[in-house]
Amino acid sequence: MDLSTYTARAQNGPCFVCAYVAGDPDYRHEAVYEDDAHVAFLDRWPTVPGKVLVAPKEHIEHAVRDLDETAFTRLMLVVRKVSLAVEAVFAPERIYLLSLGSQQGNAHPHWHIAGLPPGVPYERQQFHALMTENGVLVPTPHQSVDMANRLRKAVRSVSRGES
Repeated sequence: MDLSTYTARAQNGPCFVCAYVAGDPDYRHEAVYEDDAHVAFLDRWPTVPGKVLVAPKEHIEHAVRDLDETAFTRLMLVVRKVSLAVEAVFAPERIYLLSLGSQQGNAHPHWHIAGLPPGVPYERQQFHALMTENGVLVPTPHQSVDMANRLRKAVRSVSRGES
């Protein structure tokens, strides 16, 4: 991952969530979940296995005030459903949930769902485990497809109440 290129793209490029939703091939990700109002997909630069991003499809810029209570609750239920799928597939020690972005870059709110693998030393947990500056995983296309398939199956199980 080239951090300076990523930063320039985040600040000057199109909204990456909107570009993904529109099907722009430059913003392709492996889908994990989609409904009428939300998307979930594998992070392009994961720092832990199976890191997923969840976002509303509609372009908004404030994670709380741009959503009414019903829309916010629906979004958080999707975050929960996908988090349970990540837990089922990867058996992490803990799930980290974080919404990042700002008006200066990646303004479209999105939640990072990152499962901390068991056994990570404490000094490499929390923010350290999430920072791309500390390294990213580079799954092969085949591995990404396999992860997305396993996560989609787990989301369906969670949706049916099998978790």
